[in-house]
Amino acid sequence: MGLWHVFYADWQMECCGTPFSVGEQVRRPLLFRAADDVLGGGWQDQLTELAGAVEQGAERVLRDRNGLVVGVGESVAAPGGPARLVGLLTVETHGGRLPEVRGRVRCVQVVTQEYGETEPGSRTWEPVPGRRSLRSVDAAPKWFAGGGGARSEAGLVVTLEVPDTDSALSHTVRGIRGIPPGSPPGTETEGLSADELAELLAGLSRA
Repeated sequence: MGLWHVFYADWQMECCGTPFSVGEQVRRPLLFRAADDVLGGGWQDQLTELAGAVEQGAERVLRDRNGLVVGVGESVAAPGGPARLVGLLTVETHGGRLPEVRGRVRCVQVVTQEYGETEPGSRTWEPVPGRRSLRSVDAAPKWFAGGGGARSEAGLVVTLEVPDTDSALSHTVRGIRGIPPGSPPGTETEGLSADELAELLAGLSRA
């Protein structure tokens, strides 16, 4: 089982999302997006690297060599061949019939984003790239604080443990825990409580 960071935008949850808790099994349609298209970019430890074939059916999908299958936007990759992409996995409930990924929620972090005025005194705001903080919680909220101004909650970073996959994040966690190279996916979370995993992931973000 591989660990994957997924961004869940506040408006997606507030519109038609169902709250969930750490430890719960969930199914969500995932879309791979360019990092700069999500809150202005500046993401670091939440990025995902995928490599595999891009296929065009009813929706454009990428089959990652490590087992994950997700939708990809038209601006991200063209179908017909292998691709290597770095960006963000996002929950997209309004994007057609995207592949649904099933996994266990291992960590939930509320994203608080800083915003700046587009022009001094304009009172219109845009995300400041990379100026955000993450706060671990036990369950995803249905509603988010803020909604305007210089700082507000903008969504969630959810860490999913997905069966029959592996990921760079899993390799990183195995290395930090001193688990030998070549150990199977899933060993990185053995014996870790939800709080311990959240603290480990928070340490990666602070590094």
